[in-house]
Amino acid sequence: MSTADDKAAVLHELDLSTAEWIRAVPAGVNLDDCVEYFFVRHADDVTYTAMRQSSPPDGHVLVFTPAEWRAFVRGVKDGEFDLPVVGE
Repeated sequence: MSTADDKAAVLHELDLSTAEWIRAVPAGVNLDDCVEYFFVRHADDVTYTAMRQSSPPDGHVLVFTPAEWRAFVRGVKDGEFDLPVVGE
């Protein structure tokens, strides 16, 4: 299995300037600081997922390939990133 970053060649080509960021919070919850994501299609016909912290919005942006994003979503659904319950 290759450990090469298959998005490295396109990262500088992704245009996030017109991104309509989606806040990853439950409906009805208003948080000033949360995670936001955006699906950005590239000329290579691959849709990458960009993720950032909403505060500050001009900070670092992480970019995921479709396979990386599917693995991340699967981990969220499986509780991989849940905080441990105190006392367990």
